Formats: sequence, C-alpha cells, structure tokens
Amino acid sequence: MSALAKFLSVCGYEVSGSDGVKGEETENLAFYGIRVYVGCDGERDALKKADAIVYTDAISDTHAEIVTARTMNKVVYSRAELLSMLCEEFPHVLAIAGSHGKTTCTSMCAHIFKYANVPFTAHIGGEDAAFGNFYTCGEEFFVTEACEYKKNLLKINAEAAILLNIDRDHMECYDGEEDLVECFKKYCQNAERAFVCADDEKCRGLGEFVSFGIDNPLADYRATNLRANGEKYSFTLEEYGKSLCKIKLNAIGKCNVYNALAAIAAMRSFGFSEKEIAKGVESFTSVKRRFEKIGSFYGASFVCDYAHHPKEIRATLATAKGICRGTLYVIFQPHTYSRTKLLFQDFVETLRPIENLMIYKTYAAREKYDAEGSAAALARAVGGCLYAENIYVLRTWLRKTVKDGDIVLFLGAGDIYYAAQYLLRELH
Repeated sequence: MSALAKFLSVCGYEVSGSDGVKGEETENLAFYGIRVYVGCDGERDALKKADAIVYTDAISDTHAEIVTARTMNKVVYSRAELLSMLCEEFPHVLAIAGSHGKTTCTSMCAHIFKYANVPFTAHIGGEDAAFGNFYTCGEEFFVTEACEYKKNLLKINAEAAILLNIDRDHMECYDGEEDLVECFKKYCQNAERAFVCADDEKCRGLGEFVSFGIDNPLADYRATNLRANGEKYSFTLEEYGKSLCKIKLNAIGKCNVYNALAAIAAMRSFGFSEKEIAKGVESFTSVKRRFEKIGSFYGASFVCDYAHHPKEIRATLATAKGICRGTLYVIFQPHTYSRTKLLFQDFVETLRPIENLMIYKTYAAREKYDAEGSAAALARAVGGCLYAENIYVLRTWLRKTVKDGDIVLFLGAGDIYYAAQYLLRELH
C-alpha cells in the first residue's frame, strides 16, 4: 500500500492514509508529503475530503473508515483494483507471481531496467537495498508483484508474466489445490507471454509456456555449472540449449538462481542484451528481511528472514547452515493461525530437526485467536524446542547462550523483525 501511495504522490495527487501503528514506513511516507493517521477514525476530515478511498485486503468491509466512505458515496477501490488501473497507464507491464520469491525477482528485474537505462517504474512488495519498495524514472516499463491472495493476480493485465512456483498458501481464498493451480494458470494465459519454472511440478502442468530451471534439461533458460562461494552462486546461462553468458550473483541463497533465471527469461523477451541482463542481475544484492544481517551480539550474527512457509524455512535454513561456523539458533514466529493450522504437519516436520529452536508467539494479523493453529500448539507438537510468549524470554535465552561465530536466525513475516531489532538493542 505504501508503494502505491508514493506512486500517486509523485503523479501529483494529494494522498493521505491511516495505519494501525506508527512505524518506519509511516515516517518514510512523510518524505513524500503523505500524512498517515494512526488508528481508525470514521469521522476523520481527510476521509471526508478525499475523492477516492483505497483499502488493503488485510482489513474487512466492516472497517469504520470503509463503512463511512461508502455511506458518503465515495469511490472505493481495493488495492488490487488500483494496481490494475495503474498498469493500464504503461505500454509494457511485467508481473511476477508465485508462492515464494516475488519480491526478490521483482527487484532483480528493476535492476536490469536500471542498468539498461530505460524509463521504468517499479512496485516492489518488500524493500530493495537500492530502490526501497518504489522507484520511478519514467513510464515505459512497469514491473510489479502479482499477489495470489484473494486471486488478486487475475486483475493485472500484463504483457509478460512470470510464475516462480506454486505452493499451498492462502488456501482460505481457494476451493482446494486444484482451484489454486487453475488461478495461476489463468494468470499465465491472460498475459501475452508467460515464463514458468520447469523444476516445479505444478508449474510444468500448466501448458506450453517459456520455461526456466536448473535440473530440468528441457528448460528453455537453464543454469548450468553451478558454483557456490559462501552461498553466493555463479552459473552459465543457457538460452534454448546454447551458452549465452556467465552470471555471478551477489545475493545469498540457491533460491536466487531461480529468481535470476525468471528475470532473465522475461527481460530477454523485451529485447535486452545479455550484458545488460547479466550486469543488472549482478548489481542486485539484497532485499530487506531476506537473509538480512541486522547486527551482532558477542560475535553472533543476528539475521532476519521473511520465511513463513515450510518450504521457505527449509531453503533459508540450508543457506544459514552453509555459512555458519558456530551454532545456529532459530527463532520462528508463525504468521496467522489459519496458515499454521492448514500446514501444521508440514511445519512440524520442517521444524523438528532444528536443534536450537525457539517458537515465538503467533503474529495474528487480521485473524482471531485459534488454539489449534497457535504457536504454543505448534511448539508442543514439534517437541524438544522452547516457546516464548514475550521478548524477555528471548533476551534471557540468547544472553546465556550465544557466542562468537554463531548465527541467530529470526524467521517470520510478522513483527518478529522489529522484535529482533529491539532485542539487539536490549542485549547491548
């Protein structure tokens, strides 16, 4: 939402908004001249003066400001509807979808556009190290994430569509796995051309689209001769069976090879050269909360990662183990009761092998308490781990245990990131 607010502001619109709490992003918006009110107030003057209201799917139709806006006959758009309208203003639109990796792949595409020196605007779901969550230098290309929540990705009319993978997530919005897969299929079919992962079983069954991968020898774009140096990968890029160039990534984790291949395949379809693509991808370093080192305590590195799905957790753990020279400590915060409940056994199987694990209280987001999907229930099922209801338990645990060379890995998409930052200050 904040990226869209910035977009509208630079386009000349007067923008204001509201949020549940004051934070880093609300302060960031002030630099764009955007005032953000904290808390809910259906009688707010800014609401009365507004010509249109945009709301996130994270809030319900019974939210006081939405009810007031409709009572006043205001034009009301969902976030997905506004994003769809903005896409129509660009000659070329590139959308990135998938259960995992959207933010990183979107950022990589933005870096390629930047290196190629073409006019573009980037709408990024997270915070790229160079661009933040929004960047604009023109209106020829628009690159954006396409979220599957409530099938919002179907509202985007993209010239080129990337599909990174398909996994069971946001299932409360779908009538089973077949419905989820069909939604992604429609997303690919709606675009002029689509790029899908040849190593993902569900993606392979969608139809005849341009493919990318590592293991599948039939992939149109393929990474061969993989080499890892401190979990940073390099590879030979093959295009339709022919070696095109060498790629050396500056982002940590094997998953980024897939993100890079997807970005490369799509950008080649727009006519960018191998040099522009290679240099652009290599200039990408990181996204906030994607294996981000936020500091250290007694020589132990504190690293935060957005992983909140079992598959993402496994990938992040593999990366951490690849570079840790001491003991790996993991603090995981489940994100929503419904996701934990739906994927409960997957979470148990993923977390149980972790030797030094602390499960932190659930980030509920928009949901009400559900004991069956709670962090406490998950901790009991995993066994052999600790459970923390508050940050002070984490502080005591870490103060007594960490040493030089260790990694403390904070996992989750909730407020665990801010808890980690606060914890680091408290420990010091």
